[in-house]
Amino acid sequence: MSEEIANGTATEATGPVFTVEKIYAKDVSFEVPGAPAVYNEQTQPQLQMNLQQAVQRLNENAYEVILGINLTCAVGDKTIYVAEVKQAGVFGLSGFDAATLDGMLGVHCPTVLYPYARQLISDLIQSGGFPPFFLQPINFEALYAEGLRQRAAQQATDGSNLAGAETAGNA
Repeated sequence: MSEEIANGTATEATGPVFTVEKIYAKDVSFEVPGAPAVYNEQTQPQLQMNLQQAVQRLNENAYEVILGINLTCAVGDKTIYVAEVKQAGVFGLSGFDAATLDGMLGVHCPTVLYPYARQLISDLIQSGGFPPFFLQPINFEALYAEGLRQRAAQQATDGSNLAGAETAGNA
């Protein structure tokens, strides 16, 4: 946060402010259900990754953002391992209009959290006795844009269904 000193007192600068207050692992799980037999598997495993995000407003200018990553490694219908991480952070955001705030929470905050989650998952997999695995970078801006497109399409569908119901009711 930038401050100016005027006459011996600190005054806050005007304009939008973004701060990272705290980053922490909120929940971590690693399972190897078929150990030790799975360590003898010689076939190429399939990986499936699910990404979730949750935002909770803590006070007027503070938000908790949780980035959840579930990574499942399987051979056929046999699960080799499951790594689940919920990487969280508390972010200070003030001075943003509603659309920009939504974008900051949906793009910038998960972008800050992702490297921590990525490293934690990599460490879990390697500690579980498997070769190192590094998740590829994720374009949170593209995911956010797709989410906006889907919300707009849903609102348009809901609006046309509502308009159709009103018209049918007036007939």
